[in-house]
Amino acid sequence: MSAALRIRVLPSIGELPAAAWDACANPGGQFDVTPGHYNPFISHAFLSSLEISGSAVGRTGWQPQHLVAEDEAGHVLGVVPCYLKSHSRGEYVFDRGWAEAYERAGGDYYPKLQVSVPFTPATGRRLLAAPGARSHEVEAALAQGLVELARLREASSAHVTFMPEREWNFLAERGFLKRTDQQFHWENAGYQTFDDFLGALAARKRKVIKRERRDALANGIEIDWLTGAELTEAAWDDFFAFYMDTGSRKWGRPYLTREFFSLVGEKMADRILLVMAKRAGRHIAGAINFIGSETLFGRHWGAIEHHPFLHFELCYYQAIDFAIANKLPRVEAGAQGEHKIARGYLPVTTYSAHYIADPALRRAIADYLVRERAYVEAAGRELSEMAPFREPVCVVRDQ
Repeated sequence: MSAALRIRVLPSIGELPAAAWDACANPGGQFDVTPGHYNPFISHAFLSSLEISGSAVGRTGWQPQHLVAEDEAGHVLGVVPCYLKSHSRGEYVFDRGWAEAYERAGGDYYPKLQVSVPFTPATGRRLLAAPGARSHEVEAALAQGLVELARLREASSAHVTFMPEREWNFLAERGFLKRTDQQFHWENAGYQTFDDFLGALAARKRKVIKRERRDALANGIEIDWLTGAELTEAAWDDFFAFYMDTGSRKWGRPYLTREFFSLVGEKMADRILLVMAKRAGRHIAGAINFIGSETLFGRHWGAIEHHPFLHFELCYYQAIDFAIANKLPRVEAGAQGEHKIARGYLPVTTYSAHYIADPALRRAIADYLVRERAYVEAAGRELSEMAPFREPVCVVRDQ
């Protein structure tokens, strides 16, 4: 019989060595090309950059409360990126309506626990158990530890978002409520060139994309791909100006600090792609992407000049070009956006699981989620019929 696991809570990811965290989060290592083994967002480098830069800390409403599972000898067998939240911003799975209803009924919805990558609507493992004979046991202990932490912190709830379907079902077996939503991802059907991809589209859709790409660059705009040593502080200065301009209009207050970009640029430069647009000798727009072992993750974009279709070019078409050139199976271009369908990005279900402490609130949310899941499923079927491909495309994911 295995000895009991010990669960402890870290107030900062910096209290755990990067090697110990990454042995659970990305056991193949940063440069392992085995499919599914490397997700940049759950790496110690990415999460520590959020904390050190002041982007995800208690002052911004993201107090780190990372779970660590250890055996009797103190060996780390599993971790969970977890935060104590005083609001629901920067999550992309929206529960503000739940909070308002609970508060009208006299309850305190905040604080709550949030298991996620801050400001990052990208699917990845959340119960980060190291490979081995005890991995299932470790996952169960981490799930139970999350419930116990909610009790200790007097949190109304614990939310695990953008998780694989397997983990979603695993937590449902342990009393968590199941929620779904939709994103739009591009799938690489073995294309050798962008023209191969265009050839798979209906003629009318193909013409539209060709025109958009031509018009996006019509004003003498050139495109640079920056990665590795090309990610200089000057490049980050340019990109941060774009991010702040667009973010201020979109969110009111952008989430990420300037220091964050310097830190991730230092720690994981070869896992970052900046797609930058240049006109008249200076950069005028850019999009940041993170490179996983099987996915290019599009994150933020910004511009200081407006040009028709430049957003589509930098965020969608250039990402497809890079994925094809580097034989990446897919592109995830972030949350929402039905306009992505016409550009070859197909609807994909995303998953979240929710522990609700109050029985009455739990019953109300559970009833709502039954209807919401049915709506998401029906919407996915309808949106799939809008796909621009000549032949139906079926998206199948390993979980």
